[in-house]
Amino acid sequence: MANKHLAIYLNDHLAGATGALELLTHLQEAQADTPVGEALRQLHSEIEAERQELERLIDRLQISVSSPRKAGAWLGEKLAYIKLQLDDKATGAMRLFEGLEALSLGIQGKRGLWRVLAVESETLHELRGTDFDKLVQRSEDQHRRVEQMRLQAAKEAFEAID
Repeated sequence: MANKHLAIYLNDHLAGATGALELLTHLQEAQADTPVGEALRQLHSEIEAERQELERLIDRLQISVSSPRKAGAWLGEKLAYIKLQLDDKATGAMRLFEGLEALSLGIQGKRGLWRVLAVESETLHELRGTDFDKLVQRSEDQHRRVEQMRLQAAKEAFEAID
């Protein structure tokens, strides 16, 4: 069993991935049949694969998945989505902008997770065998793509006439 603090850290990131996937689902639905919707679908697929990778690591470390943290992430995403709904219509640029901004922050946090685990893999043999450099690179690529969409959505949101 890994130490308690590592268990908390990994469960927090698992919960964050759960929330990100929920948010992506909402944004995808609102942007269906658009290039942004397709980009979000691809991002959802990538983040789902990374969440599964994180679950495998948690399993290898014999860490229990925290149901309260997962439930908290689910609830947090629902509250955030209500906020987005109050700010703008379903297909509105402001809702897309704010959603992408939240995703951007989450991706940066995930990049930090992979970097920390890469360092920890030097002493924690259960973490070995995972290509953390590839995961860091993927996070950087995801951030770049989300940032492009976020900036375009900001431009559209801030130029919109109420």
